[in-house]
Amino acid sequence: MTTKQTSQLPGLKKSVAPYEKNDRKTSIRQLINTLGPLVLLWAAAYFSLSVSYGLTLLFAVPAAGFVIRTFIIFHDCCHGSFFRNRKANDILGTLTGVLTLVPYRQWKHSHSIHHAGSSNLDKRGIGDIWIMTVDEYAAAKPLQRLYYRIYRNPLVMFVIGPIAVFVIQYRFNAKGARRKERMNTYLTNVLIVLLYSGLIMLTGWQAFLLVQLPIVFISGFLGIWLFYVQHQFEHTYFEHDEEWSYVNAAVEGSSYYKLPKLLQWITGNIGFHHVHHLSPKVPNYNLELAHNATPPLQKATTITLSTSLQALKYRLWDEERKAFISFKEMKQRLRQQKPGVAEVLQVIKPGLQGE
Repeated sequence: MTTKQTSQLPGLKKSVAPYEKNDRKTSIRQLINTLGPLVLLWAAAYFSLSVSYGLTLLFAVPAAGFVIRTFIIFHDCCHGSFFRNRKANDILGTLTGVLTLVPYRQWKHSHSIHHAGSSNLDKRGIGDIWIMTVDEYAAAKPLQRLYYRIYRNPLVMFVIGPIAVFVIQYRFNAKGARRKERMNTYLTNVLIVLLYSGLIMLTGWQAFLLVQLPIVFISGFLGIWLFYVQHQFEHTYFEHDEEWSYVNAAVEGSSYYKLPKLLQWITGNIGFHHVHHLSPKVPNYNLELAHNATPPLQKATTITLSTSLQALKYRLWDEERKAFISFKEMKQRLRQQKPGVAEVLQVIKPGLQGE
């Protein structure tokens, strides 16, 4: 969808308002069909240790999928869209945050900032992935460029990232965090210690680590991947504050990740990310309904499992072309801007002849 198309649709957000209503029975049913299989798969992974660790890893993969599904429930609680009652969202959000290793109030705060300024070039830095523009990268010092390249390296982002973010980063409060947020992080950490201690007492620390570590890593990897690909596609949307539009940012700056039905279900419909950004109050089980009932939303950029892999090459935002480019393209551009020996000689030759 083009900027012109979305700018002609000021009522787009109102069109999905009917789908913002959550249903308590549906929410409870989703809670049961998410946490139930997660517990059973974790137990199956543990008991399979006596058979084969390969079998344990086979159970760990779907278990990690249900951790993602648990995170989607957590995510809805952060937006106050899973239950109507705010306290119920806060309690469930904190408990599901323990299972996903994410402190509820800390993430709720940073994620609300992400939604308020998504695709806004002047409001980057909190709750999002670090993105530099072509001009910023060209003007950056070599050390900063190196740091950015390391950060954007797939090995760092998707292999080291899950442990660095979910296991380490989320155990600490952000600078300047308010008391409620700080206390919730402490509470989450204590509950994680109690849960893990109980599981270790039941299974032994070695068995616990053999089961839990792959689940944490795989779910963390998938979580970062989903967030990454749904905003990192070639012709996404970025504007400076004075030209930024909330509707355009939602529909053009977020993609529709068209997944096979099973994966769509296990990921809680988060592939309809453009709908979610347009109206965060829509509970995850209504996202597809809102998408199907609103023709303009069906024009959002659609990516699939295969085409989403292209996101790995997009590293810098080109404000002139309104598109992501790769480091290779940036390198070529810098070479073109830097005068070669022939060009330098051509500039100084007239001066030498004059002497």
